[in-house]
Amino acid sequence: MLIGIDPGPREFSWVLWDGSRVVACGDEPNYQPGAFLTRSVGYPVAVEWIESFGMAVGREVFETVFSIGRMAAMKNVRLVPRRDVKLHLCGSARAKDANIRQALIDRFGPVGTRKNPGPLFGISNHRWAALAVAVTAFDVATTEHEATFHLAEATVA
Repeated sequence: MLIGIDPGPREFSWVLWDGSRVVACGDEPNYQPGAFLTRSVGYPVAVEWIESFGMAVGREVFETVFSIGRMAAMKNVRLVPRRDVKLHLCGSARAKDANIRQALIDRFGPVGTRKNPGPLFGISNHRWAALAVAVTAFDVATTEHEATFHLAEATVA
């Protein structure tokens, strides 16, 4: 099992994935990532990593990167680039959120209902991105695109 996280400027969405179904999922505020990461002891954590494509970005992107850095400082996390998620699930770096969502439904089945939950029950909004990160990290070994600076720093100290 592992935890996939979709970071954001104010909160992050997470999914605990066992390889075939969602075990648990939720949303947490960014101001206390340590509380969540403490509860997740024993599970590897994969966080969606932001890549630069030469476009100007705003405050929300920097706040998101800052929150990723806080998580990486508290726990050794795997930083999975969005491009790797798109390529793994859709076979194209041009895939959009809707394509990723549909690829996950095609692979694992429908979300379902409260009375008849499917393997993806509980997934909505940003949790789709967290699930996509979790599935990619579960399926694929570390790639050359992943950020590894936090691992190098941890071994120096």
